[in-house]
Amino acid sequence: MKELVEIIAKSLVDFPEEVVVTETENSKGILLELRVAQSDMGKVIGKQGRIAKAIRSVVKAAASKEEKKVTVDIVQ
Repeated sequence: MKELVEIIAKSLVDFPEEVVVTETENSKGILLELRVAQSDMGKVIGKQGRIAKAIRSVVKAAASKEEKKVTVDIVQ
């Protein structure tokens, strides 16, 4: 899942070298934190959060095949 989020985010931003995805596992499932350059935040979130919602939907669909619960957070 981590690699999937990295690939999607790197294709959206101007500074792909600053994309960092950290993965932590807890009792609720897997938490993926996506960090990008400050100037790229708008590109990852999108208008009214549509791109962020799409990223979460793709990851959720991929995780459902593995029967896991994955949450994607976009942090500054």
